[in-house]
Amino acid sequence: MRIFVQITLLRLGPQDLPASGVLLAATVLAYFVVNAAVSSVLPPLPGRWLPHLLVDIGFTLVWYLLLLRVMRRRERFLQTTTAVFGYQTLLAPVWIGSAWLIRHFQGDPTLLFFASLLGIAMLVWILAVNGCILRAALEWPLGGCIALVLLQTAIGQVLLVTLFPPPVTAS
Repeated sequence: MRIFVQITLLRLGPQDLPASGVLLAATVLAYFVVNAAVSSVLPPLPGRWLPHLLVDIGFTLVWYLLLLRVMRRRERFLQTTTAVFGYQTLLAPVWIGSAWLIRHFQGDPTLLFFASLLGIAMLVWILAVNGCILRAALEWPLGGCIALVLLQTAIGQVLLVTLFPPPVTAS
């Protein structure tokens, strides 16, 4: 747990984690449990959040498996994905909470502004942490790694919208 806090604070990287399939599985399970607990209290999306969470986990694992394979860094898969799920587990309550606040305060411009600021701050932090994790894994410049994180996010959102289209409202 301490290592994940240090990764989230940008003090350590995935190379500081053991390459362990058991640790990766435990971290994915922790990510699932934390997201499920927070989403059941503060659903970030209307409707069913569980299928979104399962697709998110599967997509993240496949993304890093393919990315690290293409970049010829397969041996870094366990540490990289463990670091990603670990820091995301720590940030999930605030990230989900900010999404919920943004949805909840749609009718109040002042509170929506502050909720949006929190969401933007979380997004910047997530980009920084994930970019640093990828920089350690790929040995690329940080800008290129952040671009990959943005690409991952965009593809993940397209996948979710494709699999779970928003309900059509009659006007």
